[in-house]
Amino acid sequence: MARNPNRKKRHKHKHAKPLPPGEFEAHIESLTLEGRGVAHVDGKATFVGRALPGEDVRFVYRDQRRHFDLGDAVAVDRASPERIEPGCPHFHHCGGCAMQHLAPEAQVRHKQQALLDQLSRIGRVTPEQVLEPLTGSIWGYRRMARLGVRFVRKKGRAVVGFRELGSPLLADIDTCPVLDPRVGERLPAIAELIGEMDARRDIPQIEVGCGDAHCALAFRHMVPLGEADRARLDAFADAHGFAIFLQPGGPDSLEPLVEGARDVYPSYRLQEFDVEIRFSPLDFAQVNAEINRRMVHQALEWLAVKPGDRVVDLFAGLGNFSLPLARQAGPVGSVTAVEADQAMVERGAACATSNGIENTRHVVGNLFDPDAGHGWMNESFDRVLLDPPRAGAEAMMSVIARMKPARVVYVSCHPGTLARDVGRLVNDHGWRLLAAGVMDMFPHTAHVESMAVLEPGR
Repeated sequence: MARNPNRKKRHKHKHAKPLPPGEFEAHIESLTLEGRGVAHVDGKATFVGRALPGEDVRFVYRDQRRHFDLGDAVAVDRASPERIEPGCPHFHHCGGCAMQHLAPEAQVRHKQQALLDQLSRIGRVTPEQVLEPLTGSIWGYRRMARLGVRFVRKKGRAVVGFRELGSPLLADIDTCPVLDPRVGERLPAIAELIGEMDARRDIPQIEVGCGDAHCALAFRHMVPLGEADRARLDAFADAHGFAIFLQPGGPDSLEPLVEGARDVYPSYRLQEFDVEIRFSPLDFAQVNAEINRRMVHQALEWLAVKPGDRVVDLFAGLGNFSLPLARQAGPVGSVTAVEADQAMVERGAACATSNGIENTRHVVGNLFDPDAGHGWMNESFDRVLLDPPRAGAEAMMSVIARMKPARVVYVSCHPGTLARDVGRLVNDHGWRLLAAGVMDMFPHTAHVESMAVLEPGR
């Protein structure tokens, strides 16, 4: 998702007031959507990382704002019964995960309750049915990631991983049990490779994309790579089974290290629908393959597409939903796949063709500022599916209502914008919220993926 060009950067004052030194006591009352414990210290809201509801903790301050403070727990004097030992040895200093100290089933309950609270508070709606959470493996699930890279001269080696907790610095980690093990268990080898390269100081990040058969690594490099470095990357790819891509500039500059059968984009199959989707390590793809398969199944089950139906898929991407929907609609039905980026639209169309699917139409559309001049926007559809970014799809709610579909399935990565948008359909247009529930797409993080099912009121 593109950055908001109007967003103002926050600059800390050079002479900011020093933080209070030492440790402070707090009783944790609840948990924020971001996974921080909520306390009140001297009447001021204080959000404490690595703390759980019901706990008495000691914390240190990380930041102080006008209306709230931030801190991190350094000791737990009275622990929650839901506290567990984190499964990663780096949890206490790596910022990649926020909730490994909370039992997995409690993480899911927290996310489900967060969704219901947001629907009630922001959307002023209550689902007629609460869907059973979709859960799966909690380790080794993450197939998409951006790894930070830094060569540390004092250490004489490279550090590869995620940022430290509450810091812009990279955490020095040697494994990541959340990442696909084909990458997470090879972080030392990747760091060693970087340390041997002539361009070791000019590689700031590596994009990771893992498919069913292999993983791809895309190296962002700020200077042209010499032949020796290219040879090192080539040998590393052969030794570890990676596809290697180079990114000297923007996303359009991505290219394979070597032309041929090895350095190709990974892919994943949705076996239930006989669909294969090939993606770049720079693309958006759902990070959790197991949950994605179950999510697509559940979405299509609730959407209940019949042969001959006309379906529109908003924010369609490469076709994660569009192509299975096209299979269900059949040759006499159709799917209109809408995406904002022309290049993504073309790739989505190519993906449909490679799967032998001929009943899709791929169009460009600004779904944040919809233009009624687009023909598809004035058509009627039997079913609507949308999967927007965190900003949601508020501007499309009145458009969807005009399309008069029999049912809508809304897949969301932010419960607050989902609640806002669902509230518009229910409260402004008289729709019903049939069902809603969460999918544990990102175990151990505070990220909440959810699904809502709606239909026009009777």
